[in-house]
Amino acid sequence: MAQLQQGGPDEKEKTTALKDLLSRIDLDELMKKDEPPLEFPDTLEGFEYIFNEKGQLRHIKTGEPFVFNYREDLHRWNQKRYEALGEIITKYIYELLQNECHLKKVTLPEGYGVIVLNPNENYIEVEKTKAQIQLSSDISDEPAEKRERKDKIQKETKKRRDFYEKYRNPQKEKETMQIYIRDNGSPEEHAIYVWDHFISQSAAENVFFVAHSYGGLAFVELMIQREAEVKNRVTAVALTDSVHNVWHQEVGKTIREWMRENCCNWVSSSEPLDTSVESMLPDCPRVSAGTERHELTSWKSFPSVFKFFSEAVKAKNSLVKPTPTRRSNRIKYEEF
Repeated sequence: MAQLQQGGPDEKEKTTALKDLLSRIDLDELMKKDEPPLEFPDTLEGFEYIFNEKGQLRHIKTGEPFVFNYREDLHRWNQKRYEALGEIITKYIYELLQNECHLKKVTLPEGYGVIVLNPNENYIEVEKTKAQIQLSSDISDEPAEKRERKDKIQKETKKRRDFYEKYRNPQKEKETMQIYIRDNGSPEEHAIYVWDHFISQSAAENVFFVAHSYGGLAFVELMIQREAEVKNRVTAVALTDSVHNVWHQEVGKTIREWMRENCCNWVSSSEPLDTSVESMLPDCPRVSAGTERHELTSWKSFPSVFKFFSEAVKAKNSLVKPTPTRRSNRIKYEEF
C-alpha cells in the first residue's frame, strides 16, 4: 500500500509531462509532413472535370460527380484541392453570367472581387474617380458615433466569423493571412456594403434574397443594421441551410416577426422536399430541402424557392401574406 501511495506523485508527473509534450506538437505541421505539394491545375480540364449539357460537373473519364476525398487521410490537401477547383468554377460561372445572361461585372474597392448585377437603364453610376474613392475612404470626417458603431460591428462579426471558420474547418492553417478590404472586411460588412451602394439604389420593384449557409447569418445582420430599409424593399427571402441564430445575433422582436412572414429556410433533411421541419428558434418556417447534403440544399430547393417568390409577389400585390410551400406542391425533378 505504501509503495502504491509513493507511486501516485510519479504518475501525476508523467501525465503532466505527457500533456506538456502533446501541447508542443504542431498538428498542422504533422499533417503537412507527408502530404503532396499544394500545386493544382488552373483549368477545369487540368482537374479532368467538365460541365455536361445539363450543367452538372462531371469527371471527364468516369462521368462521376466531384469527389472531395480524392486522397484518403489527407483532409488538408483535399480541402486545398477543393478550394483551387472552386476558384476555377467561380470564374467560369462569372463568364456565363456575363456572356449568356448579359449581366454586368462590377469591381468593388481594393480589388475585393466582383459581384454581378442586372443591367438597368436607371441603375446608379458605380464608377468613381480616384479622388472620390480617396475621399470616401477617409474616415477622419466620420462622426465619432458612426466610427464607434462600425468598430463594434467589426468586433462582433469577427467573433462570429472566427467561430464559423473553426466549425467549418477546424484544421484551418495558422499561417493564412487575412487581408482587410475597406468596407468589405467580413461577409456581414460586404452584405451591408452591397445593400448601401447597389441594391438600395436600384430601380427594382421586387428584391429577393437567396442566402446559403453563412449567407443567412449575413442577411440577418443586414436586417439588424438596415431594418426599415430591408422591410421596405425586400419582397421575400429564401434561406438554404442557414447558420443564422436569432438569439446569438440578438435579433429584435420586430425583425423576428418579419422573418416569420417573409422568410423560409430550406434545411438539410431526410424528409421529402418542402416537408415542414421543427425549429427551436422563433424566426422563419423551416422546410426540408429534400437532401441531407448541406452543399446541395440550394440546388435541390430551387423549384420551391422560385414558387415561394412568385407567391410572395402575388401576395404583395393582393396585400395577402404568402404561405410556405406545401408538401403536396412538390416538384419532382432529376436527382443531382
